[in-house]
Amino acid sequence: MTINELCDVIRETSFDIHKYHRSGHLEKIYENALAHRLRKRGLTVEQQHPLTVYDEDGTILGEYYADLFVDNRLVIELKACKSTTEEHVAQLLGYLVSAKRHDGLLINFGVPKLFIRKYVMG
Repeated sequence: MTINELCDVIRETSFDIHKYHRSGHLEKIYENALAHRLRKRGLTVEQQHPLTVYDEDGTILGEYYADLFVDNRLVIELKACKSTTEEHVAQLLGYLVSAKRHDGLLINFGVPKLFIRKYVMG
């Protein structure tokens, strides 16, 4: 499955979750729901998965925990808030750069119309 096909599956699954649960739950509920439904589709999903953070010279600085890490290649940052801010985008982009990952999704379940955006590091 290509990364775009994987993102399509996650988008569809997220829309189904949002349609059923709507907004108003804590972020952890959406994390559990998305992980559960993606696993049912046969995908490898890790919750609160540690990703190593590197400095530009390769020195390990520590780690952060991705809300979801899917198929060993896609970082998903989940939110359940009234609006997505530049800080949320910067958080995901920072994670991708410093953990040397290429693809990420930012999903906000906390709004009446589901917010989902893909970010790619060049």
